[in-house]
Amino acid sequence: MRESIDRLDAQFADLHTRSLDLIARLSREQLYAKPDGSTDSFGEQILRSAAVVEQSFGGLTANLWDDPFEWTLPETLNAPAKVLEYLDEVEATRRHAFGSFESDDDLSKEIMTPAGSAQLLPFLLDTLRRARHHHQRAVTIYELLNT
Repeated sequence: MRESIDRLDAQFADLHTRSLDLIARLSREQLYAKPDGSTDSFGEQILRSAAVVEQSFGGLTANLWDDPFEWTLPETLNAPAKVLEYLDEVEATRRHAFGSFESDDDLSKEIMTPAGSAQLLPFLLDTLRRARHHHQRAVTIYELLNT
């Protein structure tokens, strides 16, 4: 049975879909604009959300735990279309990882991370929590830009 895995998969997929929807409504100028009083832009926060997912699932699938900071710079992903491409790549990595989980029993397995041994379920929940945090900050900035 994969009920828990499927629920987690759906939550990550929903986060991805909501990110795509927001980016589709954003102009190129708004992508990295910083509203008054904000130290971050929508683009920076949405990329941080995706980078959390990429780092975790890249680690799980290819033992590649590098921080995606270098290839997610605003200078590299300087237009909504480029950000969308990046998000699709991250989503493909995430789907690949979820496809490798055979049953809910996998969630109790120990995995090795750069920080040491961790159980898969808390690791995935922490990844989702951190990705949602940055996504919510992006939503807040989006709302400030469009009010």
